[in-house]
Amino acid sequence: MIFAIEEINQNPALLPNHTMGYNIYNSCGMTNIIRSALVLASGRRAIIDERNCTKADTAQAILGHSGSAPTVGFARIIGRFQIPVLSHFATCACLSNREEFPSFFRTIPNDLHQSRALAKLVKHFRWTWVGAISNKNEYGINGITAFIRAAQEEGVCIEYYQAFEQTGSLHEFAKVVESVKISTSKVVVAFMSHREVNVLATELSRQNITGLQWVGSDAWITDDSLTDSEGRSLLVGSLGFTVSKAKIPGLEEHLRQLHPSQFPDSRFVREFWEDAFDCALNTTANPQRKPCSGFESLQTVKSYFTDVSELRFTNNVYKSVYAVAHALHSLVTCEAGSGPFYNGSCADPAHIQPWQVVHYLQNINFTTNQGERVTFDQNGDSPARYELVNIRHVTSRTVHVVTVGLFDSTLPSERQFTMNGKKIVWGGGSHTVPVSVCSGSCAPGKHKVLQKRKHICCYDCVPCAEGEISNITDSIECFKCPFDYWPNTIGDTCILKEIEFLTHAEIMGVILTSLCLMGVAVTTAIASVFFSFRETPIVRANNSELSFLLLFSLTLCFLCSLTFIGRPTEWSCMLRHTAFGITFVLCISCVLGKTIVVLMAFRATLPGSNVMKWFGPAQQRLSVLCFTLIQVVICILWLTINPPFPFKNMSHYKEKIILECALGSSVWFWAVLGYIGLLAVLCFVLAFLARKLPDNFNEAKFITFSMLIFCAVWITFIPAYASSPGKFTVAVEIFAILASSYGLLLCIFSPKCYVILLTPEQNTKRHIMGKTKDVEC
Repeated sequence: MIFAIEEINQNPALLPNHTMGYNIYNSCGMTNIIRSALVLASGRRAIIDERNCTKADTAQAILGHSGSAPTVGFARIIGRFQIPVLSHFATCACLSNREEFPSFFRTIPNDLHQSRALAKLVKHFRWTWVGAISNKNEYGINGITAFIRAAQEEGVCIEYYQAFEQTGSLHEFAKVVESVKISTSKVVVAFMSHREVNVLATELSRQNITGLQWVGSDAWITDDSLTDSEGRSLLVGSLGFTVSKAKIPGLEEHLRQLHPSQFPDSRFVREFWEDAFDCALNTTANPQRKPCSGFESLQTVKSYFTDVSELRFTNNVYKSVYAVAHALHSLVTCEAGSGPFYNGSCADPAHIQPWQVVHYLQNINFTTNQGERVTFDQNGDSPARYELVNIRHVTSRTVHVVTVGLFDSTLPSERQFTMNGKKIVWGGGSHTVPVSVCSGSCAPGKHKVLQKRKHICCYDCVPCAEGEISNITDSIECFKCPFDYWPNTIGDTCILKEIEFLTHAEIMGVILTSLCLMGVAVTTAIASVFFSFRETPIVRANNSELSFLLLFSLTLCFLCSLTFIGRPTEWSCMLRHTAFGITFVLCISCVLGKTIVVLMAFRATLPGSNVMKWFGPAQQRLSVLCFTLIQVVICILWLTINPPFPFKNMSHYKEKIILECALGSSVWFWAVLGYIGLLAVLCFVLAFLARKLPDNFNEAKFITFSMLIFCAVWITFIPAYASSPGKFTVAVEIFAILASSYGLLLCIFSPKCYVILLTPEQNTKRHIMGKTKDVEC
């Protein structure tokens, strides 16, 4: 302060023809501090010399105090006199209240900004579970309350909060230590003065409570008194915000010129001088030391007093003095008519009123010689700019800190807090970032579920429900995948559902296709054999025309199975069921015709019977046509009223889509099957009745076996079809078609092929009819 005042007095551009003076009251204790402030506020006007140079009635401004609590005490009183009070270190947000403190200004940001900066710091390192301790005064309680509010907005939970005073009760202090001891959080935010930190660190060290990451306020994070604490090793790795470091040119030289003769009544100067040079200024009071010679000098002494490498709060004092000087300069250089007061008037430099100085202080805006801008907002606060410092080591003499980040409240919110990339030493000297959470992070695919009656930071990680995902860490909720999508195995991404249908490429499709084609090939081969031996008795028996028509219909049955394989389309869905229904009715109609022919043929052998003329070849063809037309009509009605269509079945499997042919109308589908079943049962009954007719080659027996297989297959098909999932439903239907087709083909035609190819001697009319009368149909 003295250096700044002398520098201003030597500057002709600032306060010309005026000299700044000062009174220093070095008082401790709240009562003495308030008394000193009142003395400054109630001074008397005095004549200095014959040139009528006057001394102000009262101090034009009061600088101090460094503590928030004393400042609150006297600034509230001094404010009633409108005398400006400027503090370099009182950070309590309560002092920003203009109703209570109308004349208070400060060159240090208020704690509201620091509290927000601390909350951003804690959030940056993902410490969501922290403890909080503060002084039990306005500074501590207001500061930590603002921090807790800001931290909760950032999603940080406070495990415990305790407050105490160095001069408070031991029981209160023991509660604080116990809270730290039993807590699970590894980070402690301490909004306290250096006195409480020293006491707390000493006790924690004594109880061997270590491994904590301390986050501190500017009141202690760079304070030299930390070297006095027995628990100083616990504070290594601490992080905290403090005002920016600055350089003040000329200050070191000024400090090195200090001599006890300049301050004969200062106990501080006397004790410092005697300690620095190991001599006594007053041998009577200190006979153990040699007397000082008077020629001692600080020019060559290395001392913390002359160390100007860490000027932080000292720079705030420097700015405070210059703020008052600039305010007074604007006041004394005011030009009449353009002044800020009534009718453009100016203040009288010879009779300066304190409220006039307050007005000019409120409106100052200047830049220091070091390039730092000084201004006050409507509450008397300075812009908030902090350095984030990290305590690297603490010895019995020095505290070594390194700047690792910055906070500037004038920038947009997302850019206010930045790290400079320097390596950080963590709590206890560790080189890894501490983890302080109530519950670990929930990985994608899971979401948070709060634990009952606990903080919101305490939760369980529960996997997302079926069909839901979470694609971010620590998701609060899961969301459903779109209609055609399904979660992957982890549950963090929606992937397109697998579309399932029976294809030609898969093994099952290849097998069924091969069986279909093999059936076509066998049927064609049998047809070729029959055509080659069409004039033989065994081919001519039972109407060779019906045999060829039956072989043709069986070929169609085998081929219609192929329409069931592949991606269902609108046309394939309509074709597969109708083709199946019509070809099978054609097939069964032919078998039914052959069965009736067998019965009629043996009836015709009876004397006087003329039955064959009523069921000759023309009637046989007509019966097949009529039976088939009925099925064609049913199919046309089905396709007209409610035809089959492609359908995405998502109800059977949630994780995949079954692409299938919906029946459209199940009534028509079962009508088609029912009609086939009716003809099959009728054919089976007639063949069964004709099975014992006297014939060396009675075809009715083979028709009976074929119908038995046919009916067994389709009776088994019904429950298998209803219970088979996805593409297996189609596979069951194809299998039923193939099995019944092969049954008809092999049971009816393989015995005849055996006779034709391997036992041709049996292929005679006499052998076929045996002892009965030859009948040619």
